[in-house]
Amino acid sequence: MKIALGADHAGYRLKDVIIPFIESLGHQVMDFGCNCGDSVDYPDYALEVCQKVVSGEADKGILLCGTGIGMSIAANKVPGIRCALVHDLFSAKATREHNDTNVLAMGERVVGPGVAEEIVKIWLETEFSEGVRHKNRLNKVQSIEDRFTVHP
Repeated sequence: MKIALGADHAGYRLKDVIIPFIESLGHQVMDFGCNCGDSVDYPDYALEVCQKVVSGEADKGILLCGTGIGMSIAANKVPGIRCALVHDLFSAKATREHNDTNVLAMGERVVGPGVAEEIVKIWLETEFSEGVRHKNRLNKVQSIEDRFTVHP
């Protein structure tokens, strides 16, 4: 699987832990930065990662900032993205099984490296439960997105 990964200045240290971990699981990582503690704007990194996911150049995306909140908000503005902010193992599994998320957001200031690795592992390995109720709900989410997306 090809994973697009991006972080801002408050998430780059966790990114440096997560990348080799993802690679150890046999996945390829596309690193979109940032690579230092100098202040940057998280929406720039969220957009770049999400564009790779929507275009199909990446299978999934992971976004990291201080809390994960800003990244998840920015990511969910991109049509076709279903980003979940996750800081626990149960949610990591549920967001894939029930919501078929394609982008994961986490906060370096909220979750430690060990838990972050477990979240990533569970999130990458969990398949979408294709039951009727979950598909119906996702179809409703898609209809909301379609209603508010301007098509040229």
